[in-house]
Amino acid sequence: MKPTASLSLDLDNKWCYMKTHGDAGWETFPSYLDIAVPRALDFFKTHDLNITFFIVGQDAALDINREAIAQIPSAGHEVANHSFRHEPFLHLYSREELTEELAKTEEAIEKTTGHMPKGFRGPGFSLSPTVLEVLAERGYEYDCSTFPTYIAPLARAYYLMKSPRMSAGEREKLKKLYGNFSDGFQSLKPYKWQVGERELIEIPVTTMPLFKTPIHATYVIYLSSFSNLAARAYWKTAVKMCKLTGTQPSLLLHPLDFLSGGDVPELKFFPGMNIPLEEKLEFVSGVIETLKKDFDIVNMRQHAESVANSGLRKLNVEPSAAFQN
Repeated sequence: MKPTASLSLDLDNKWCYMKTHGDAGWETFPSYLDIAVPRALDFFKTHDLNITFFIVGQDAALDINREAIAQIPSAGHEVANHSFRHEPFLHLYSREELTEELAKTEEAIEKTTGHMPKGFRGPGFSLSPTVLEVLAERGYEYDCSTFPTYIAPLARAYYLMKSPRMSAGEREKLKKLYGNFSDGFQSLKPYKWQVGERELIEIPVTTMPLFKTPIHATYVIYLSSFSNLAARAYWKTAVKMCKLTGTQPSLLLHPLDFLSGGDVPELKFFPGMNIPLEEKLEFVSGVIETLKKDFDIVNMRQHAESVANSGLRKLNVEPSAAFQN
């Protein structure tokens, strides 16, 4: 029997990228979900995969996106909460703001899909003790917001460099985007947050065991723009190291992994968007098939359920080690 791996897609929409980049016009919530969602669903059907889509509440609340989003559970995939406004600084939110953020997203997702989300991932991997407390209070089963990597400050610096129109105020809010160097010391293996009397399973976004460099699909695609051969070797090494270290990989995807610059000219600045669509989809197929050789791929809720009773390490939720900067 193969060990478990999970697959998820953060359904960040066009306006999300434009907003963080400081581009005008994001306030009208331009969307590419009518292109990205059917294309992704066809891809997962071809590869016989059931995954989790982390959905932004603002998108689920808009009529223009409801048809595309409703197709996700109809195709057999799980829907989960990715916040309402997709602001990557939830650690700055008050308890009241977080409660409203989650509630509005739950309402929009349930109205559009008929399903109540049980999992959460913060935009930009933003997390705090208060976020975890509110998740537990609202009956969530798992969180996937931790990103154990040492290079978060470099990724943040690169992103801000590529966003010259962003205001000083927005840059201040994003000073913890992607996390801190200390996040590299976090575990790659699932564990439990002890939130008072409640428990919440944490499934980290997997990075390279030992080295903690990113291995999510968007990053590997970016590497392929320099050398396809090197990127494939890097990914195969990551899968092998996960197997050797007993790490159950949780691979993260984004809509841009299924789009090209021709589909979304406004986002040509994003890494990997210069790769032709056919070449990009072929590369992602190779990534998935390599993972399937050694792991049984499930969605996030199934992954959480599979480890729930396996004696996971527990961390008490308090303003302490896990969140110190």
